[in-house]
Amino acid sequence: MSDQIKFIVDNLNKEPFRKNYNLITFDSLEPMQLLQILNDVLAEIDPKQVVDIREEMPEQTAKRMLSLLGILKYKPPGNATDMSTFRQGLVIGSKPVIYPVLHWLLQRTNELKKRAYLARFLIKLEVPSEFLQDETVADTNKQYEDLMEAFKTLHKECEQLKTSGFSTAEIRRDISAMEEEKDQLIKRVERLKKRVETVQNHQRMLKIARQLRVEKEREEFLAQQKQEQKNQLFHAVQRLQRIQNQLKSMRYAAADAKPESLMKRLEEEIKFNSYMVTEKFPKELENKKKELHFLQKVVSEPAMGHSDLLELESKINEINTQINQLIEKKMMRNEPIEGKLSLYRQQASIISRKKEAKAEELQEAKEKLANLEREVSVKTNQTREFDGTEVLKGDEFKRYVSKLRSKSTVFKKKHQIIAEFKAEFGLLQRTEELLKQRHENIQHQLQTIEEKKGISGYSYTQEELERVSALKSEVDEMKGRTLDDMSEMVKKLNSLVSEKKSALAPVIKELRQLRQKCQEVRGLREECLQEESSYHYINCMIKNLEVQLHRATDEMKAYVSSDQQEKRKAIREQYTKNIAEQENLGKKLREKQKAVRESHGPNMKQAKMWRDFEQLMECKKQCFLKQQSQTSIGQVIQEGGEDRLIL
Repeated sequence: MSDQIKFIVDNLNKEPFRKNYNLITFDSLEPMQLLQILNDVLAEIDPKQVVDIREEMPEQTAKRMLSLLGILKYKPPGNATDMSTFRQGLVIGSKPVIYPVLHWLLQRTNELKKRAYLARFLIKLEVPSEFLQDETVADTNKQYEDLMEAFKTLHKECEQLKTSGFSTAEIRRDISAMEEEKDQLIKRVERLKKRVETVQNHQRMLKIARQLRVEKEREEFLAQQKQEQKNQLFHAVQRLQRIQNQLKSMRYAAADAKPESLMKRLEEEIKFNSYMVTEKFPKELENKKKELHFLQKVVSEPAMGHSDLLELESKINEINTQINQLIEKKMMRNEPIEGKLSLYRQQASIISRKKEAKAEELQEAKEKLANLEREVSVKTNQTREFDGTEVLKGDEFKRYVSKLRSKSTVFKKKHQIIAEFKAEFGLLQRTEELLKQRHENIQHQLQTIEEKKGISGYSYTQEELERVSALKSEVDEMKGRTLDDMSEMVKKLNSLVSEKKSALAPVIKELRQLRQKCQEVRGLREECLQEESSYHYINCMIKNLEVQLHRATDEMKAYVSSDQQEKRKAIREQYTKNIAEQENLGKKLREKQKAVRESHGPNMKQAKMWRDFEQLMECKKQCFLKQQSQTSIGQVIQEGGEDRLIL
């Protein structure tokens, strides 16, 4: 126990706790302080446990700690009785309970941190089976399980990467090797460029190769677009089929939506289910039991040889001959009543076989329908996640396909026009370069002539004057056009506003009348809804009162009845019994509390005496150690109640 406390104190004095305890101060902590230390250690493992337990109820604290200890797989010592003692000790902060938990947690803090982290993502949330009948809940639960499996895979990969042993030296070597390969590739490209420059028309060939690469990329892009459109078309067809099936089922349900038909359908389902439960399933269960018994009997018997098989075949043949002889004797008697009964039996067996076959067909059809509906819901969710839109219907899909075809033809035409423009652009660019070069030559010649004549810069000044005058004339013309356009636009807007006002005047009058009618209809509808809700509320209250009245009548009958068993079933008797049990339990608890209060003072006194005894033993230990050190210097001799030191 002392080693355990010493280990706890040493770990609490280290990072990240830094409590500065010794054995005496730690042992003298109050139960509330011990619980706070335990909570701090749990908070270091799981940050969600950061709570001041003084602001929390003791039951909530114990429940929270027990749940986390269960996740961390802590096993208290002992059996079920000790488990209840452990829970009670955790509530009151008992040292025999807290110390082992702290020792266990501080021994494996890093491991428990990892376990608590994984528990946040890997503890499965149990959903009741009745909620899983809903498709949305089932799909969400399936996604939740898939995400959990994906997290497991990713966590394993992460752990493998952490333990794989990759070092920075290896990564640096890989980077240097890649840089060397890069330099070699650059040198190779330069050599290829020098080799290509010696070939005639290499620029033209490079341009053609570039165009070829661009066309290949475009071809891949178009192939990808084609595949995507095929997939979209396939999904659209599937969606169309699904919607058509839904439409058929809805039409069928709408055509047969009368109460009589619904009752008839429910009666048929009840008959089918009762037949399955009372006749078919018990027969199948009995057959399975017989088959199992037969197989167990076969397994229990020793292995049979060829002679045993021949013997069994001979016995089977003998039994078959006996059966045939009995059938012939029965037919020779020719009793009419037995004949009629056999006929009825045959008809009944035929009808029962047909009934069983039809029931099996109906069951298979229902299972197939359920599977198809499940697949339809899955495909619907996948389609909605894929493009986020609903599948188009027949006419809309046809219009969409025709629109795609027209867009594809327009795209081809535009692409051809763009190619022609690109070719024409290249030709014009070359022409522009030639003209610029010719213009530069002419300008150079003109400058030399101007320098010879002594009027250098004349042509440049003349061009600037012409350009400025042209700009001024364009600006003036633009200002005039802008003013004219603005005046015409104002006139048009005024005329349009007047036309719209005259056109909207009768519509506004009608709209006012319709608004008044709409307000009246809305008021009547709200009144109708209020009356309907009050009607349903009153019906519910009547049903509740009827149920309460029925329960009160049953309670009165049971209470007045002379039968003691019926009387025990009465709620009054049960509550009286529960009250008596609770009073007895309260009495026992009060006696226990009184005993605890009476023994609290002596127990505290005993604990103080134990601490004083421990200090006394520590002092004796120190004295003994000092005596040993003095003995090493000299020899102590005791005579007559006196100690003498001999050096």
